[in-house]
Amino acid sequence: MPHPAIALPRLIAHRGLSAHAPENTLAAVRATPEAGCAWVELDVQLLGDGTPVIWHDATVKRCSDGRARLADLDLPAARRLDVGSWFADRFRGERMATLREMLGLIEALGLGLNLELKVNRGRSAAALVEGVLPTLLDALPAERVIVSSFNADALARARELAPADRLALGVLFEGITRDWRERCEAVAAFSVHADWKRLSRRGALAVHEAGYPLLCYTANDPAAFAHQWAWGVASVISDDPARFAGHLPPAG
Repeated sequence: MPHPAIALPRLIAHRGLSAHAPENTLAAVRATPEAGCAWVELDVQLLGDGTPVIWHDATVKRCSDGRARLADLDLPAARRLDVGSWFADRFRGERMATLREMLGLIEALGLGLNLELKVNRGRSAAALVEGVLPTLLDALPAERVIVSSFNADALARARELAPADRLALGVLFEGITRDWRERCEAVAAFSVHADWKRLSRRGALAVHEAGYPLLCYTANDPAAFAHQWAWGVASVISDDPARFAGHLPPAG
């Protein structure tokens, strides 16, 4: 089945350049090109009023000065949160980014995007997909987007809304499960995304030999990761991609 002509980079910045700026913020994405990264990985979910925002957790406690559940916030309330000062004083006043704002920045910077559909407990996978996909597909060319998720319902709904040649889907795993191929085939997936610490040589080679690009998250130690390149890994998703300078396998 044809997929968009995606030229995957070796390195993708996890939640933006999250080792050097607050994760999933405009500031973290603005910093990405300085680290030599052409792609970012970000998380998206919905506020209580249905606004898609770039955020990972079910609550705002870890990465803001607030304590609410995301599902209980509307956009004006979310905008009042400081989502930068928890990381460093120089990011004080950073605000939660809407999907639309983030896509505008990504387009302006010419970046590629791996967008994870984050379906936290009690939230609707279908509502998330339906709230995100039209905006995403209008904003970026197909060759610069992968939509990924652990949630099978989210991936299935995304495929219902967009064919494989218009939208690349990535299936997220912790370890490569026995049914990995069936899960990928069910949604005409483009890629497989796995936790590098739970990846086996056998699983990685099976994915590679089946023709799926294998993306590994979240690797920050290039020496510890080095042997996995030989298993056919296409890309590493890292909090600090610059650490991998001088530790990448030869092109091709």
